[in-house]
Amino acid sequence: MTETLVPQHAAVDDTSAIWYRILCKVGLVYIYSRLCVLAGAAIVAAELQVDINQVKGMTDVPFPDPNIANRALPASALGPISDVLSSWDGIWYLRIVRIGYPRQVQENVTYFVADARAAFFPAYPMLVRFVDRVLPGGDTLAALFTNFVLGAVAIFLLGVLARQLYGEQVAAKAMVLGAMFPGSFVLSFAYTEALLLVLAMGCLWCLMSKRWVAAGLLAALATATRPNGLALVLACAVAAFMAIRSDREWKSLAAPILAPIGFIAFQLWLGHHIGEAGVWFRVQSEAWGEGASYGLTAIRKSIEAFTSPLTSSTNVITAATVMAMVLMIYFARRRPLPLPMVAYVVGIIVLMLIPNTVTARPRFLYTAFPLFISAGAFLHSDRRDWWPYVIGACSAGLVTLTALYGVFGAIP
Repeated sequence: MTETLVPQHAAVDDTSAIWYRILCKVGLVYIYSRLCVLAGAAIVAAELQVDINQVKGMTDVPFPDPNIANRALPASALGPISDVLSSWDGIWYLRIVRIGYPRQVQENVTYFVADARAAFFPAYPMLVRFVDRVLPGGDTLAALFTNFVLGAVAIFLLGVLARQLYGEQVAAKAMVLGAMFPGSFVLSFAYTEALLLVLAMGCLWCLMSKRWVAAGLLAALATATRPNGLALVLACAVAAFMAIRSDREWKSLAAPILAPIGFIAFQLWLGHHIGEAGVWFRVQSEAWGEGASYGLTAIRKSIEAFTSPLTSSTNVITAATVMAMVLMIYFARRRPLPLPMVAYVVGIIVLMLIPNTVTARPRFLYTAFPLFISAGAFLHSDRRDWWPYVIGACSAGLVTLTALYGVFGAIP
């Protein structure tokens, strides 16, 4: 009997073909998820048109917002949809793109004052300003296009990390979860999470590959993107500790040393630019009312969501985020992650729960992306087949959350 040998390169080709097919399918899911966000924004556009039509048909009936009566109907839904996708924090980032940071910040500053833009980090506005110079159509289009591309890259990198840990099939589920999770609305808004995700994923991949300088530089860019990018400092420190303990690899210290430079450099530059050391912290306190509750705000709002249901969309969103967090932590206990990833997730969750005002939110939990890998691994092995229900719930949540934020029905 002759034995048939399969060439090794054939097996590699088969694996590559499977991975290519998975990426094509996930690409379609990503487009579908962005259409869900557009559907939520379109609901807001339709609601605006109804409001204008109604108030213009009134003669002696007062309307809560008299300015609506003076507004013309938009020629298409593109304008209102664009307004939704560039609302909330997007307004502040686009102000920085257009006019930069303020030269001074008034005393007792509020979020009604343009000076409050000093609270927002520079990496994303700098990237948008560069794209705006290359791409025609204005800075709003540049911001939204940038995040669409960054979101696609983030979903791909999530798959790369998941594939390295658990294989192709788990990677497919992790990528789908990453695209469909309600917090992924930020990939279509003019927000900074998409850039943070790309940088954080690149940093963690470099840590796993022991590329210490590259990991530190990516973390430094991340800490210049968002405050919760500081979670990467903890991930780099844990990875360096493990490398030194096991292999005496002292050059791993480059990662945690470089990681906080982005945050520190921004604070020093902003203080010099405005002429006030620590001005960022003052703006956070005065304009945004931020303090530390150490999780008590999240607990209180979650309890209120059940004791006084339907009275606050923000409370409901907080409670849903806390429940999703607990469930995903359970998945992570069942399907463990490397310690640097665990450290990053812990850092993100702690930084999410500490604030007094803006606490647990889907977009903050979304940045704890390694949890999607554990969830994908758990759902892949679970015989009860919860997968269709998970995706259905995520689709509905993505549309609903976008619409709620678009009508300013909750704090994002």
